[in-house]
Amino acid sequence: MPLIPVSLPAVSLKHNNSLNTRRAAVLPLLFVAATTLALHSPATHASPQLMTEVDARAAEEVRYANFNQWLSEFRRYAANQGISEATLASAFDGLRYRERVIELDRYQPEFVRAIWQYLDSAVSTTRIANGQEKYAQHRETAQQMQQRYGVPAEIIVAIWGVESNYGSNFGDFSTLESLATLAYDGRRRDFARSELLAALRIIDQGDIAAEQMKGSWAGAMGHTQFIPSSFEAYAVDGDGDGRRDIWGSIPDVMASTANYLARAGWQAGQPWGTEVVLPTSFDYAQTGRKSSAEWAAQGVRAVNGDLPSFDSAAVIVPAGANGPAFIVGPNFHAILRYNNATSYALAVATLADAIAGREGISQAWPRDEAPLTRDDVRTLQQRLNNAGYAVGTADGIMGPNTQTGLRAFQRDQGLVPDGFATQSLLERLR
Repeated sequence: MPLIPVSLPAVSLKHNNSLNTRRAAVLPLLFVAATTLALHSPATHASPQLMTEVDARAAEEVRYANFNQWLSEFRRYAANQGISEATLASAFDGLRYRERVIELDRYQPEFVRAIWQYLDSAVSTTRIANGQEKYAQHRETAQQMQQRYGVPAEIIVAIWGVESNYGSNFGDFSTLESLATLAYDGRRRDFARSELLAALRIIDQGDIAAEQMKGSWAGAMGHTQFIPSSFEAYAVDGDGDGRRDIWGSIPDVMASTANYLARAGWQAGQPWGTEVVLPTSFDYAQTGRKSSAEWAAQGVRAVNGDLPSFDSAAVIVPAGANGPAFIVGPNFHAILRYNNATSYALAVATLADAIAGREGISQAWPRDEAPLTRDDVRTLQQRLNNAGYAVGTADGIMGPNTQTGLRAFQRDQGLVPDGFATQSLLERLR
């Protein structure tokens, strides 16, 4: 059964006699009355600001009415999908549209954060110390999950640290309100609708009460920020109480996180990778995976000790030739399944190393390089296209096509073709 449209022009009392719906039915009339009053009020003619405020309030009332009608229709849809009336009542009675969720959904930061700035925060000395403390506090549980799933205890704790600062900041948004708001008015409405239905199934199965289902504005939940569909697929009852509770049970949190990584392809006994030194002749255009022996034959060597023994590994340079380089194996890619960002995976990996007492990154980051804004990247793409380096649509995202074109430009300029965009390269393209 297809889902109903995002907004409806009319509101009916046919299916719901609640106070909210009765209010919703008269709100369009209030909009007309308020607008008429505004147009004929001498005070309004004298005050454009008052006119704007009246218009804004009236528009908000109409949106509220349409949201409640949408929610009523979705409630019937969920009932047809097998969600119990008790769950629907606990989930939707009194549920609010959250304007703040839409503001955050539509917010596009001007600046792209440099990876070293992200790591400074995600792998700070405070977070390392807190991680070691949490590891010591829950050592038995973490090691039990390591034995059960093959994922190192320090990796489990590091995921916990990066996702919610060890539970101190996993969000206090109602997951149901967030997802309902996004399903009605967000950028990815079909995705949010699917996640909202999954959240209802979780409540229906008795894992969590509706009022206790809390998380981020985007619908990620609990200590390690599972979206509802991931919860359904990977959450585990780690303490044996018959419920999967990633909000209040640390055994459930650790078991669920380890299970996720194990299902994502974690290979027990292997490291995530290691920091490496690259030869001056290294070809940065290589994007494929090779064995450790093949990389070693090119002159790639570990900063400390020997290269890990990988059958398939990639060499990455997140900040270009002037920053640290790493060889990463299957377990790094398992972390990427949790969050597909190199900065995130490197934060988890290096935080885990620090929690376990291993050395951190030794090579310096190019901190004197100012990160490009999204507009800068868009300008870079336009200039590459104009110079004959076809990179496609100028969308402000440093994708593989843009990196390929940038490498070609760098090569033609006699520079190291690492594909790392900088302000100096942007200036060269003028």
